[in-house]
Amino acid sequence: MSHLTDAQVALQLQDLAGWSHEGDAIVKTYKFNDFIEAISFMNQVAFYAEKLEHHPEWSNVYNKVMVRLISHDVSGITSRDIQLAKRMEQILQPKRF
Repeated sequence: MSHLTDAQVALQLQDLAGWSHEGDAIVKTYKFNDFIEAISFMNQVAFYAEKLEHHPEWSNVYNKVMVRLISHDVSGITSRDIQLAKRMEQILQPKRF
């Protein structure tokens, strides 16, 4: 798998509010109401990341989750990073019945 060009990353980030391109990664900080919401989000993402076999670099401080996505095998951003970022955004969308 090859990494995306800067132009391809910029195009993909148009649909990912709050995400930015920093160096060889895309990053975002999520802010939640409290620690439980932050950890719940991380747990939901973890199950998807494991299935995707692509794991985020992230950290948590109380109600904030700082995320950095990079594909280390190509030292850049790939479609897997975009796919994981999109899934993170979907997790936060209200469920519609």
